Amino acid sequence: MSQPDAMPRIWRVLGDKRGDNAQVEIVAEALARERGWVSELRHLEMLPKFVVGKPRVGPTLYHIDQSLSDPIEPPWPDVILTRGRRPANVALWIKTQSGGRTRIVLVGKPAGWFSHQMAQFDLIVTSAETLPAPFENVMQIDLPLMKISPERLEAGRKAWQERLGALPRPLVVFLIGGPTSPFIYNAEMEARIRARMAQVLAEGGTPYIVGSRRTPKGFLDRVTAGLPEGVQRFDWTQPDSENPYTGLLAVADRFVVTGDSISMLVEVARLGKALEIVALPFGPLGKLDDARRRAAAWMFQARRNSGPAERLRLALARGLYHLRMLQQTRHFPRFHQILIDRGLATWMGETEDAALGARPALSATDADVARILARIDPLLSGR
Repeated sequence: MSQPDAMPRIWRVLGDKRGDNAQVEIVAEALARERGWVSELRHLEMLPKFVVGKPRVGPTLYHIDQSLSDPIEPPWPDVILTRGRRPANVALWIKTQSGGRTRIVLVGKPAGWFSHQMAQFDLIVTSAETLPAPFENVMQIDLPLMKISPERLEAGRKAWQERLGALPRPLVVFLIGGPTSPFIYNAEMEARIRARMAQVLAEGGTPYIVGSRRTPKGFLDRVTAGLPEGVQRFDWTQPDSENPYTGLLAVADRFVVTGDSISMLVEVARLGKALEIVALPFGPLGKLDDARRRAAAWMFQARRNSGPAERLRLALARGLYHLRMLQQTRHFPRFHQILIDRGLATWMGETEDAALGARPALSATDADVARILARIDPLLSGR
């Protein structure tokens, strides 16, 4: 461990998920900029079995390929910044090796049920769609710490400006995720998207539909069937196609995004682009599942005041979690409503002015990051 009068030793313990890593990097960059505390990367490579497969939750290295990963050895860090089940397991192992002195900042909700493992994280930073139990080490922010870097955005602009600039305006991008509980993709949802695309064509614009790895097979074919010429598309199942995503973020006028994709919603919102959310229908048991998630959203919200009723709610929520009667989960409608309440998005079909312009861009290192740094400071006070 570092000496009290020395700069704290901070490690970024990260795997290969670029989106996860980017959120940790935002915190690390802010620590360097605002506190002068630099951090070291410890990159992890997973064993083939666990690239997709989920390892058990706990302090372990059994799931990583230590020959390809950065060395995990002393001197141990004062603080670890990490995200995701697999890197978090390594962070817990390091904390055990340090005799409990290493502090762990986890960006995102922890995996697994066990409250004693939640307690091993010194700070858990979650955004509005995630609902961990409301322990004292949990901090909630509105939007995930996601952003497209200016360099990546400019590279996308240069690569795609000529091709996209020739398309009739407005250029409206339809970003499609995939079904996730409690929501489904069905014929009614496909028809609504097709109708919105037809509206863009009728106005003389260009609808550009972009699928993802989670998009159901045949979805793009079905929603574009019968539409006039002029629809542009990108399909992940066509391996030879060049992905236009970053170029579209840089150049397009408006975005319509399915409500299941938190990352795409946030990346568009942070750029200040005009954004419509596609509301998704429930599956056969979706309304019951949604009721459970709404109950968790109310029970697991952060402390609102210091009154006795609030203390009782927090105690009950923690007790239900201890007893495994109410699990941590995600609640997409809560997140969607935050975007709408903040004027960052509208529901698809509820926008009276289809030519609504862009909004001011949001800083990806705004007040939320300042709050995170304020919670990290005390973790280092006793080293």
